[in-house]
Amino acid sequence: MHYEYKTKGTCSQRILFDLEDGIVRNLQYIGGCHGNLQGIAKLVEGMPAEEVIERVKGIRCGMKLTSCPDQLSKALEEALNK
Repeated sequence: MHYEYKTKGTCSQRILFDLEDGIVRNLQYIGGCHGNLQGIAKLVEGMPAEEVIERVKGIRCGMKLTSCPDQLSKALEEALNK
């Protein structure tokens, strides 16, 4: 199933991804640090959503209370709870 998440508190504006049987596919960030976010997308491709959440939840960006990886954990949690 395809999901779109509107981020809060980061340079990226949205996160697009598919979940297939709990596996992350086709992750794409809209906005933000393009190279870094492409790297995150490649690293989590094919991983179980719960493992991604465990690895990136709580990561902060500088003085911000969140980050693009942390927002990904929130997006995945929301998708898994639907």
